[in-house]
Amino acid sequence: MGWLSREPAKLQDISEKKSFPSGVWHKCPSCSEIVLVSDLEENHLVCPSCSYHHRFPGEQRIELLIDNNTFFEWDHTLCSTNPLEFDDGRSYEERLKNMAKKTKRYDAVITGAGLLNGKAVALGVLDFFWMGGSMGSVVGERIMRMFTRARKLGLPVIMVSSSGGARMHEGLISLMQMAKTSTAIGLHKDAGLPYISVLCDPTTGGVAASYAMLGDVHFAEPRATIGFAGRRVIESIIRQKLPDDFQTAEFCFEHGVVDKIVKRSEMKEIISRTLNILCTPEQKKRK
Repeated sequence: MGWLSREPAKLQDISEKKSFPSGVWHKCPSCSEIVLVSDLEENHLVCPSCSYHHRFPGEQRIELLIDNNTFFEWDHTLCSTNPLEFDDGRSYEERLKNMAKKTKRYDAVITGAGLLNGKAVALGVLDFFWMGGSMGSVVGERIMRMFTRARKLGLPVIMVSSSGGARMHEGLISLMQMAKTSTAIGLHKDAGLPYISVLCDPTTGGVAASYAMLGDVHFAEPRATIGFAGRRVIESIIRQKLPDDFQTAEFCFEHGVVDKIVKRSEMKEIISRTLNILCTPEQKKRK
């Protein structure tokens, strides 16, 4: 058992995932400051000039939250098929195969268990770099299984979301995952176990309309986009101009959707302190 220990993979000769960002220098999209990539990586992809939080790969987020050499991944070998025979000129199966070769992962979510400041937790992380962190049948199934295992083991769950929503390639099957994950969370809460939801940029669509908004506590990274429908869609329907900060983490905090805005570097400690409050003495002792 150790960092990202996982069940045997089926695909062979999978290439290494390209690091993000590439090159020596990086221009911040927020403040336009030119930053050394090495400095940006040391700062967990947060701009040292304006604190803009770049999108963060899933594996690195686990490294940031979970104690060294304690994470064990669940259900790594689950992979999607093409149930709707989706074809828009490029095979869905080919997209899945290419993403697996590129990332060594079969879908957009990583689930497993590990220690967070010595506390046993179940953790799920959606990676936006895997088809936009979209939720298809495998993402929903892995999340459901994570909550089921956590309930049996008596573990709190932390779910980190960064997603454009339900995966269009799987249509109604993707939308079904909203109900599946929500039901799993309901059973988890009925068992008296905590669930902390972390909202990152972006958390939108069917993900925002289901498990991401069902936490006991909601944390969000600064300036993350959080919402369901897009800004232009809403404005065209209500025929009104929305505030400039609409669907930002700060807007959601002001309106009670988010409990606290937390910097990436402080997330682990804030979650740890929150678990100290939410967990029972028996839950705190589990290793």
